[in-house]
Amino acid sequence: MNSLPKFVVSTTLENPEWQNSTVLEGDVATEVGQLREQPGRDILVAGSRELVQSLAQHDLVDEYRLLVYPIVLGSGKRLFGDGTHVPLKLRETRPLDSGVVLLSYEPERAT
Repeated sequence: MNSLPKFVVSTTLENPEWQNSTVLEGDVATEVGQLREQPGRDILVAGSRELVQSLAQHDLVDEYRLLVYPIVLGSGKRLFGDGTHVPLKLRETRPLDSGVVLLSYEPERAT
């Protein structure tokens, strides 16, 4: 994992300690848009609801991989905020041995 390039979105971190890390600051949508235009592998976002919401608002998300855990909790923050309309197309459903289900969706874009 250390050999992979990492782009960290932060308003406070200046010098990440991880190898091959670059801090993105300022207009993150523009920065990520420029990264998408470069050759290379997929850009993954792990654990940042606010970043995903921002990227989705700028049509910069090509796939959502959602993990559904076999437990019900009474509260929490939503991935998509109130009033958000994001039509999605199911690409894959994969149950894991742990009971977790991986759902892969792509945004349905107007053609």
